[in-house]
Amino acid sequence: MIYFDNAATGGRKPDNVISAVSSAVKVCANPGRSGHKLSVACANLVQKCRNELDEFFNGYGFERVIFTKNCTEALNIALFGVLQKGDHVVASCMEHNSVLRPLERLKQAGKIDYDICPLSGEGANAKLDVALLSSMIKENTRLVAITSASNVNGYAPSIEKIKKALPQNVLLLCDGAQGAGHFPIDMQKQGVDMLTLAGHKGLHAVQGSGALLFSTRVNPTPLLYGGTGSMSVSLDMPDFYPDCLEAGTLAFPALLSLLEGVRYTKENLAFIEKRLLFLTQYAIKALSALPFCKVYSSPNPCGIVALKHDFLQSEFVAGTLSSKHGIAVRGGLHCAPLMHEALGTLDDGLVRVSLSHFNEEWEIDRLVSALKTIERD
Repeated sequence: MIYFDNAATGGRKPDNVISAVSSAVKVCANPGRSGHKLSVACANLVQKCRNELDEFFNGYGFERVIFTKNCTEALNIALFGVLQKGDHVVASCMEHNSVLRPLERLKQAGKIDYDICPLSGEGANAKLDVALLSSMIKENTRLVAITSASNVNGYAPSIEKIKKALPQNVLLLCDGAQGAGHFPIDMQKQGVDMLTLAGHKGLHAVQGSGALLFSTRVNPTPLLYGGTGSMSVSLDMPDFYPDCLEAGTLAFPALLSLLEGVRYTKENLAFIEKRLLFLTQYAIKALSALPFCKVYSSPNPCGIVALKHDFLQSEFVAGTLSSKHGIAVRGGLHCAPLMHEALGTLDDGLVRVSLSHFNEEWEIDRLVSALKTIERD
């Protein structure tokens, strides 16, 4: 199958990641839970993964790198663990439901209030107006939540410009699910207080790997309570990071894949960014030439190209591409309803073609040919 669903999860993994997972499944122990050599060796590899993430994203110390099973869990810790009663939040309409649903839950519980910043412009030209976002800040605004890149069309707002427009006391949360591994993210340079990661996408790890990196300006409280391997005599969670946010056994095979995935990404980031810019440009040009398609993406290093068929539903197109042509794309709303509302595609969603640097031009040509066939049918 031709795999164009990399924004959901990376379809092809580097060889070093595959080897790491295979080794971990064959022989591993519970890191941090025992004192024997194998457990200590696993714990050392987990620590190396913290160090790699902290270095790669220029974080605030390895102890402020928290492992989660995915980006959604990391976002829940960031929002439920930091926001307090009476706080106000500003988020963009580009946000994933992993941000929107926690915010709505906190609002319904009477804990916070939030406002959504719309986009300016239409289609592929729709952009975030930083001045408008800044104007939505209130005296009680605690946090601004911004995605590193839209999972719908690949648009990436300027994190630096957003940070500069915020009052110093307002925290900046960045959802790195789509941007991380596709272009550089520097937490300290860009002023990001909390960065959430999905290891299984641009960082080339396997599913079950995620992380939250946070600055010294925030001290999230736990969502989960349980064993940590430290301070076991106490019935309270440890009062230090990372232990207080990591209850239960870590997903060691997934974290070992994340370690190797970050190493691979760091070594190849410049090539990945350049390659995906080229591939998205190639795809946009070819798809825009189809008279029945409207493209909603500009060339981007996230590899995302979103399109709308003039006559056929997005999920029908995606289903037909899979069943009759062996091509994997995604139709629908992509868990980002407000972004589709902003683009005017809420009624049917879009067909999302999300590329990897492993993809080839001939695969895009095959997609274009298949879409022509669907049109004739």
